[in-house]
Amino acid sequence: MPVCRFFHPDRGPRLGVVHNATVYDLTALAPERFTSLTDLLQRPELAAELQDALPALTRQAAWPLAELDRAPDPTVPHLLAPLDNQEVWAAGVTYLRSMDARMEESATEGNAYDRVYSAPRPELFFKASPHRVVGPNAAVRIRQDATWNVPEPELTLVIAPDLRLVGFTVGNDMSSRDIEGENPLYLPQAKVYLECCALGPVIALAEEVPHPRDLAIQLTIRRNDEVAFQDETSTAQMKRKFDELIGWLGRDNAFPQGAFLLTGTGIVPPSDFTLEEGDLVGIDIAGIGTLRNPVRRGTG
Repeated sequence: MPVCRFFHPDRGPRLGVVHNATVYDLTALAPERFTSLTDLLQRPELAAELQDALPALTRQAAWPLAELDRAPDPTVPHLLAPLDNQEVWAAGVTYLRSMDARMEESATEGNAYDRVYSAPRPELFFKASPHRVVGPNAAVRIRQDATWNVPEPELTLVIAPDLRLVGFTVGNDMSSRDIEGENPLYLPQAKVYLECCALGPVIALAEEVPHPRDLAIQLTIRRNDEVAFQDETSTAQMKRKFDELIGWLGRDNAFPQGAFLLTGTGIVPPSDFTLEEGDLVGIDIAGIGTLRNPVRRGTG
């Protein structure tokens, strides 16, 4: 059963469990155990525990998942990003297409991406603190000082404090390609800013995703109600293994609240494409869900 976070105008942020396309209030069932995502990530047998709780869960308040999958509005229940206190990290150049694109955009050190693609050590970088992350249907941002902006659709790992792989969600690693391409040292500015990352709509538990290394990923960008760009790939095209990325992330590091790790992209729009304010980005990962976010331009 997938889990999610959602907002209720009378109850505030809640944890939910999705069963038969319906969201049940997990926090109401056991607030002493299920108040935050951090609580869930601490539980070693989460999938079995939720299965056992299902009869009681279905007696709690419930909402159709489709009804919660709407624009954030403090007056109505809606989905939130499925994190609370977790850091978000990202891996780069894990797909051949990503390496090619990074070499194309770089005016100075294109071959650095070639080297990291084949090196034992992966590229890992900090992506976002929780306040920089948006959830389903909330706006992602394009920087006001950038002219070449793209989304990066990525399978995202949900990691427990002890570095167990708990589950998967859909991630959008927004990137300013012109800023990074000018100089690789500008990577933090190209990647880390307000509303630079979207996560959601739910977390699919690892035990319930039978073939995570063979998931179809599709990106669709709509502009003025028409498809402006569409492409697809598969996690089967990823070079790095999940346990390899998690192992490197955990070296000389600690995540007391758990962490999210975006695993890189295999879809890169052509060099003459850039996001515009008002675009709608949709990322679908088979077996996990569809994450939709409108685009807005920053103001400084």
